Amino acid sequence: MNEITIGSLARAAGVNVETVRYYQRRGLLPEAGGRKGAYRVYGGTELARLRFIRRAQALGFTLEEISGLLALDEEADRERARAVARAKIADIDARIRQLEEVRAALHSLVTCCEHTDARAPCPILQALGGDPRDGSDAAVPKLPG
Repeated sequence: MNEITIGSLARAAGVNVETVRYYQRRGLLPEAGGRKGAYRVYGGTELARLRFIRRAQALGFTLEEISGLLALDEEADRERARAVARAKIADIDARIRQLEEVRAALHSLVTCCEHTDARAPCPILQALGGDPRDGSDAAVPKLPG
């Protein structure tokens, strides 16, 4: 690959220039090593690394996890890479279970609302506005974050 500017690098990877700069500040992507006139230039190595970062993000890895993956050696660290991937699978499985609980709680609230006297307050709105001290939010599962 020929030497390219940061704008061309960003376009080739499907991100914007500020994303490239952010990855550089985070230490995920090195600053451009070379210069072509007044412009810093990048090559195939930086593009490959940027694409690695984007693919890892698409699989659900955080930037911190991606930093760890980037530090691994493709030949010597297969076991560590598998461990990181297995940990991510466990995290995804836990989030799926949590989403299933949320879906079940919402389904229960909708069913309750359908079968509650129209003159009574809406069970969905009551559950969302419930006071945790009196247990009235029991149908609403705790969400992460």
